[in-house]
Amino acid sequence: MKSFLVIGLGRFGRAVACELGSLGHEVLALDNSEENVQHIADSVTQAVCGDAQDESVLTSLGVRNFDCCVVAIGTDIEASILVTVMLKELGAKQVVCKALSALHARVLERVGADRVIQPEKEIGQRLAQHLGRTNVIDYIGFSDDFSILEIKTPRSWIGKTIGQLGVRARYGINVLAIRHGEGGVTDVTPGADGRISENDLLVILGTNDKVDKVVELK
Repeated sequence: MKSFLVIGLGRFGRAVACELGSLGHEVLALDNSEENVQHIADSVTQAVCGDAQDESVLTSLGVRNFDCCVVAIGTDIEASILVTVMLKELGAKQVVCKALSALHARVLERVGADRVIQPEKEIGQRLAQHLGRTNVIDYIGFSDDFSILEIKTPRSWIGKTIGQLGVRARYGINVLAIRHGEGGVTDVTPGADGRISENDLLVILGTNDKVDKVVELK
């Protein structure tokens, strides 16, 4: 079990806090709205009403004792930056922040955020990948140059092993997992003898140009 501090209880913050709570983690949720705090009180370990921009509030919570602090402040960019700076200065182990734009993300990274996410952008990318390419089931932008995709098995790969296909040498990608049939057993980090069957789903990692070529395979 890990401990989390979630700051900002808008839709995103509530979703994060509730999901972490349902996974059995210790969650302290903080917001300056009493209504938001009451709304989530039964779903987390503790919900507190307070101003995260007040350093004394963060100090009283003992932010250095949490495994991770999530800054999920909604539309107030200045507040999210200020809170991130204070968390790092107070010794927070890991700070994950929600950003509203690419510029906001860059600023958060520069002031010390350990990870920055843009939920709307990431969801939009995943939806576009799924709608625009029929073989793509799911998509994660791993970095500017690399992607992780869950794809339907190309017909030309059915019945062959990873070794026979030579996925690294021939295609320049790694097969991270094989899910055998929808809802079936998942083979994580399959070896060269991992055989691919019809209706299998593959999780692949590679540079964007390499995975794009695999997605287009028939």
